[in-house]
Amino acid sequence: MTKDIFDQIAPGWYNYRHWSIFRTELEALAQRWQQGKLLNVGCAHGPDFLPFSKTFELYGVDFSTEMLRLARKYAGKFRFVANLSLADAGHLPFADETFDQAIAVATYHHIKSQEDRLKALQELKRVLKPGGEAFITVWNRGQPRFWPSGREVAVPWRQRGKTLYRYYYLFTYRELERLASQAGWQILQSAPESAYRFRIKSFSRNICLLVRKGD
Repeated sequence: MTKDIFDQIAPGWYNYRHWSIFRTELEALAQRWQQGKLLNVGCAHGPDFLPFSKTFELYGVDFSTEMLRLARKYAGKFRFVANLSLADAGHLPFADETFDQAIAVATYHHIKSQEDRLKALQELKRVLKPGGEAFITVWNRGQPRFWPSGREVAVPWRQRGKTLYRYYYLFTYRELERLASQAGWQILQSAPESAYRFRIKSFSRNICLLVRKGD
């Protein structure tokens, strides 16, 4: 089960991904949004909170108990407050129109069915206020290392002499955009990560989507 896998890898992940790989994008969003009530869906151990930690009211959800334990440790280390909840992306424990903005970094590609991925995007839209924006990242199917693979892959994580496998659903740009539109989002931007420097975006490792909830 994916949840159990992430509970097991959490301690190693805390060290391996101690800083957000989307720091440039998130800092730009913090400047764009300025302040507000921010939800982090699939917050893991918390590094994606950092760019928002000074002027935002922070909330995070994750389905891994161990990740949330380490998120509390991370928040303490960097002296910010985050309200954390154990929850699934498809069942967010918040009332309608609670948040001003949201981020979901490397979350939706771990959801196994098309129906559940759509439901999770609809849930995110439900808890945002009208006009609210969300930043979403997933792995791109077009990245060269996955060319021989199908849409679903098991990615190994090695620790303490054993190998654990994480489930990923690999999106194309067009597919993610279509799913977000189906969920009712307005697409503002669909682009590679800022670190990607090649001309053809189809080969990027990540797809970064900025979406808006209509008024």
